[in-house]
Amino acid sequence: MTARIAITPLEAKSFAPFGDVLDTAGAPDRLINEGLCGRYHDRARMDFGPGGRAGISLFDAQPRALPYRLELLERHPEGSQAFLPLHQNPFLVIVAEDAGDAPGRIHAFQTAPGQGINLLRGCWHGVLTPLSAPGLFAVIDRIGETPNLQEVRLEAPVLITD
Repeated sequence: MTARIAITPLEAKSFAPFGDVLDTAGAPDRLINEGLCGRYHDRARMDFGPGGRAGISLFDAQPRALPYRLELLERHPEGSQAFLPLHQNPFLVIVAEDAGDAPGRIHAFQTAPGQGINLLRGCWHGVLTPLSAPGLFAVIDRIGETPNLQEVRLEAPVLITD
């Protein structure tokens, strides 16, 4: 029997062990540009490790449908990875607790329109999973000479349901 995981809304408190929710909820930290722009300051725990630097890439991912069959998890041991949608569509965020050299219990979140995420360095996660087109994202992650990707195929697929 295939394991099933229900999607929950993305909220800062429940997502904190895995990373940061990037949004403009609440009042801005300060007003800038002659009071016409709210700055939501320093919202992500970015970490690019020794010998790394921040890079901005654009990802254009194909939309996926629910229920989603999860078969692969990955992590980036050398640096964090932030995903900022270039649209207002929700997307699926799959993360797993750290069980040493392997992923542990899996969690699935759905973003609200306009939310982005930052995955902490070494956090096990699913692939970029937009739920509708376009699947265009700005991604801020580590650029460096050392390998920064580990993948693991699940022994049995997990079905992510709404």
